Amino acid sequence: MLALISVADRIPPDHPLRPIKALADQALAAMTDAFDVMYAENGRVSVPPERLLLSQLLMALFSVRSERQFCEQLQYNLLFRWFLDLDLMEPTFDPSTFSKNRDGVA
Repeated sequence: MLALISVADRIPPDHPLRPIKALADQALAAMTDAFDVMYAENGRVSVPPERLLLSQLLMALFSVRSERQFCEQLQYNLLFRWFLDLDLMEPTFDPSTFSKNRDGVA
């Protein structure tokens, strides 16, 4: 089945998460140099640090109880996928890899 829909088009223009995403993206853009250093030393991690930080922000905002539950919700929650810039066909995070990568960035 072929789907020609943009995840961003499914999020209402006045959704309260839109300004939060803009602020988060701006803050992450300022941290690009720090992320580049991490990539240079260790190679590219399975879950990019930018997405790890955005994921933790979503978990806090939506009171997601665990990383396992968050990774499950990424399978079907278009709002979460949009916030993390995941397209519909992109695979989601494995909970154990997510936890391991988070510990490596922290």
